[in-house]
Amino acid sequence: MTTNSSTGTEKYGIGDLRAEARHARAELASTLDAIEYKFDLPKQLRIKRRRLTHALRQLGEDSPAALVGIALGAATVVGVIVWFGASAVAKNR
Repeated sequence: MTTNSSTGTEKYGIGDLRAEARHARAELASTLDAIEYKFDLPKQLRIKRRRLTHALRQLGEDSPAALVGIALGAATVVGVIVWFGASAVAKNR
């Protein structure tokens, strides 16, 4: 059995090479996008805020009582924190 290549590598056609280059460019672009996302904190915060907003809207549509309960719980927590802070300031005077 004889081979045409002395180095043992397969010969690729121009179409195969172009497809491989396209695949490599797409993979590089994906990697660069992931790196950019990881280091772009404002973008991460915007995306997370949009996801949270969407989830809360969806919850409001599916179960308005649960959304009201969450809002009241959050308001209570904030109120308690402010109360304890104001009490601490008043005691130190």
